[in-house]
Amino acid sequence: MAADASEPQLFVTVQGQGPSAMSQHGRYARLERGQFAVYTTTSPYTLMFDYGLDAHFFRIPITELALPEAALHEVSSRTLGPGDPVAALTATYLAQLADNPELRSPAVATTLAQPTIDLVRAALLSSMADPALGKEAMQTTLELRILEYLRAHLGDHDLSAARIAAAHHISVRHLYNVLGKSGIGLGDWLRTQRLEACRRELAQPHARHRTIASIAHQWGFADATHFSRAFRAAYGLTPRDWRNSKTEPTPPLT
Repeated sequence: MAADASEPQLFVTVQGQGPSAMSQHGRYARLERGQFAVYTTTSPYTLMFDYGLDAHFFRIPITELALPEAALHEVSSRTLGPGDPVAALTATYLAQLADNPELRSPAVATTLAQPTIDLVRAALLSSMADPALGKEAMQTTLELRILEYLRAHLGDHDLSAARIAAAHHISVRHLYNVLGKSGIGLGDWLRTQRLEACRRELAQPHARHRTIASIAHQWGFADATHFSRAFRAAYGLTPRDWRNSKTEPTPPLT
């Protein structure tokens, strides 16, 4: 493959269950669940799976990464993931991308392609020895890390701009600037995501025994009345009407 005349590629291997290993440029990387490594098709490489293959592979054209050959040589066949916040975020993101078929549909995949490449690039830069490159990578992925944090803490009632900023070691003003550059308003984003989480939960058969107020509380709404008004304004139905619309009628007894 290294001698192939096709476009040079970078492969990202995200490990599933069990261990695996790879080697390139004289380095050997052992991977466990939650870790990943990269290799290029421009130099010989070896992949090893003693207990069967359980991994996800992502292919990125090297030209799309916009990284010099020396940088790719430095980061290939190195174990990445826990221990580096950017690499850990990348490993989690790629695993979710691989496990969710909806994220790989043509329409969604098109919108995720560039952000995915940007995140992988940042993870590779953060693993390099040059601190300046690592700092640049942290800034590059700051918005992604903030959004990942928001999703992970969506149901927290004490989630505030001050808490989010402190978790990322930035000021509240800088937090708003980072999100604002992408047209994201913190309050509107949280309300929209929380409403959507409630909408999904209300449609689930396993949640039929739960009260609407408890579901709203789970996703960060402290006041049930306020939640109902916001839900109706967003979807045109009350939470109860939405739940009932997703319940199949019971067939008559014969």
